[in-house]
Amino acid sequence: MSLSAPPPPSADQSKPDFDMEKLSQAVICFSETIYRVNGVWEGPDPLTPIIPLFLLQIMVAILFSRILNLALKPFHQPPVVAEIISGILLGPSALGGIKAFRNTLFPNYNFEIIETMAHLALVLFAFMIGLQTDVKAVLRTGTKSKAVSLSGVIVPFLIGTSLYYSLPHDDKPGGFVFSGGALTVTGFSTLANILDRQRVIQTDVGKVALSASLVYDLSSWVFLAFGLMKSGSNENIHWAIICSLAYMLFCVYYLRPLLAWVVRKTPEGQGHSEYYICALVIGMMVSGIITDAIGTHPMIGAFIFGMLVPTQALESAVLDRLEDFIMGVFMPVFFVVCGLRTNIDVMASSVGFFLVILIVFFAFSAKTLGALLSTCFSGLSYKEAIAVGILTNTKSTMAMVILEVGQVQEVLTTQTYSVLVISVLIMTIVVTPLTTMYRPSQNLVPYKRRTIEKAKPNEELRVLACIHATNDVPPIIQLLEASNSTERSPVSAYGLQLVELVGRAPAMLVVHTSNRRGVSRNLSHEEVQTSQIISAFDNYELRSEGVTTQVLTARSAFPTMAEDICNLAREKRTALIVLPFHKQQSPEGDMEETNPAIQSVNEGVLINAPCSVGILIDRGHSYSNNPARNIAVLYFGGPDDREALAFAKRMSEKSGVHLTVIRFVPGKEVAEIDPMGFSGYNRSFVSISIDADKDREFDEQFLNNFRSETAEDKSVTYVELVLNDEEEAINAIKAMDARHYDLYLVGRGRGIVSPLTAGLADWCDCPELGAIGDLLATSEFESAFSVLVIQQYMKSCRSAEESVHSSDRMSQMRIDNENDDDNNNNKVEEMALRRSASENESAFESFSSFNGREHT
Repeated sequence: MSLSAPPPPSADQSKPDFDMEKLSQAVICFSETIYRVNGVWEGPDPLTPIIPLFLLQIMVAILFSRILNLALKPFHQPPVVAEIISGILLGPSALGGIKAFRNTLFPNYNFEIIETMAHLALVLFAFMIGLQTDVKAVLRTGTKSKAVSLSGVIVPFLIGTSLYYSLPHDDKPGGFVFSGGALTVTGFSTLANILDRQRVIQTDVGKVALSASLVYDLSSWVFLAFGLMKSGSNENIHWAIICSLAYMLFCVYYLRPLLAWVVRKTPEGQGHSEYYICALVIGMMVSGIITDAIGTHPMIGAFIFGMLVPTQALESAVLDRLEDFIMGVFMPVFFVVCGLRTNIDVMASSVGFFLVILIVFFAFSAKTLGALLSTCFSGLSYKEAIAVGILTNTKSTMAMVILEVGQVQEVLTTQTYSVLVISVLIMTIVVTPLTTMYRPSQNLVPYKRRTIEKAKPNEELRVLACIHATNDVPPIIQLLEASNSTERSPVSAYGLQLVELVGRAPAMLVVHTSNRRGVSRNLSHEEVQTSQIISAFDNYELRSEGVTTQVLTARSAFPTMAEDICNLAREKRTALIVLPFHKQQSPEGDMEETNPAIQSVNEGVLINAPCSVGILIDRGHSYSNNPARNIAVLYFGGPDDREALAFAKRMSEKSGVHLTVIRFVPGKEVAEIDPMGFSGYNRSFVSISIDADKDREFDEQFLNNFRSETAEDKSVTYVELVLNDEEEAINAIKAMDARHYDLYLVGRGRGIVSPLTAGLADWCDCPELGAIGDLLATSEFESAFSVLVIQQYMKSCRSAEESVHSSDRMSQMRIDNENDDDNNNNKVEEMALRRSASENESAFESFSSFNGREHT
């Protein structure tokens, strides 16, 4: 049964009657049928009932949003762009301008239903944003970010206010607040994703822009609350302000402590049940009702209540259950309503496209001008300020929320609303291509000590230790403890926890403080891991002399994780990056792969590292909790082996440590090989260009110096093994298993082609380890030990690696085509060789069976 008569039809039948201002003032009819019992047999139109039509509207909204998101993915546009465009396409500016489409899918009588869901989406979205808002992070922003955010709020708001009065507007109060607020807000999560995708998040400009966006996001809620109060009755605005402030104080000083008390009473390890989640959702609804009653909006109450949740574990539990449903189902409906309110035809006829372009230009320039003004007291250069201004023009859902609320409050006309929506859309679209074109320089201070070999005797050793899981911590701490930190030669250890970026979480770098005050309860899994890592590094610093530690957490996607590691290494000016191997030893002794993406990260760091790199393989020694006291270096020659020996020499100076250096020397009967002609030519061996004769001179000089410096040191043993082929080398290394070394240090073997390792190239399952490191990573050893495979930093390393990496496939295709039969024969011979080495392992029980010379 209809509630009232429908509005009279429009005189112009060529254009649909879809004026939001008239529609909001009209009395709309509702279908008396919610759904049909007999389906299509009851009537000819199955979309007349409310529920089927409503479900179809949701489906179309989600479908359009997803399709456009996929279509814009190659252009690296954020999801909010696809959602705004999908709403406009379904509105009167595009498909909604077709009368049949509009009457079928979005009839006037059903608009109140979809609008109600859209505003429910706003309340849930505000609650979700409140959960994700970290007020402490806003207060911790640096001086540059505070200066940029201050000018970035004032200038855009003033320009947005001026643009409001230059457009057709009513005399109702409060419209300028919504206009200025929409141009002021910057989407934190959207900007973080753009910065991470364009790989500038770790630059100074990226950090300042991201920190400033936190302030912009928080200020947008202030503008929204003030605009809602201002658009109401002027007689009662002071009561609305007083009651809102009183409610906020009540929440901060009474409600939040009460929630924290309830969480503390939860038994440790019990987790958060569904009762907690339901209680928080009910509390959010009650808070929304209260703020609506005191004169603001249910969104404000939901946002405030979201910020009150005391622990991140509880926040994560709520978000895990609500975020996907809110962003995937509710918010597309909200953007459809925004699109239905946007009318480009009305905007163009009343304002004109030239004025629209001019307004977009001024709106886009507002942030840039604000950032330029901040150079007077922020220390930013003009170039950096322009970059920050461009980046902070990134808009998010919050800008559309402010405009939508202003339209519902009837303080923004259809023309003004449409102009501002188009401005927000264009401003967000152009940020990504401008970021691609403009790559700000990092202005990092260059440092010389990028290797351990070139370090002075009493110089500080800076190590960046990367951690994917808590299993990586014990072997790393054992390695750091073996590094011989003293007051004269200290060690600065930076523990970098690497967290995969999933969902809509922003990429960021978090610096942690000491954890010596204890661990809070009800932590999330990630927080528990972080706390354990901090405790391990704190304990290492407390029980060691001359050690300083710092723990950081980097959240980024695996494709950009290597670059984040290298950028942090440059910033901290480290001499060594320690990476955990992507395989771990199982209880049965086999090496099992944990995450194949970690291998790609390690390879990326090896190519782009600004210093030496070590890949740490744990073969069960960390389970013993015993320090590494029996250390062995397998020396074949080359810069990587020299770096490994330099690090081992530093370790040998620690009391109680015994170092054994085994040099593998080709014998007189060794077969001659062509460095460019053997089948093992790949990027893991011939990745840099080295003069072989000169490098041998370096080896001899380096070893002579090492032997002369350690001649009186009885804790150092030097052994030379004269061998004739790969089989003898393999068996010699396997025979060392009986000596139960705690730690092996080996070079990655770039730039050298030793006849004792050349035939092992085809058998490398992990090329990033080199031939010897790959052999030690196999499951053919019974004792528990760790292996550190070291690559020394060289100036030409990055360009040479990239060149070989890019041409590797073409070179391999050429070699395969020319020597297919020879390679197959070589593989058969190598297979027999490996079997022979395994069978005869017992024949090499000690070094005395070789034609070697031992020096102590």
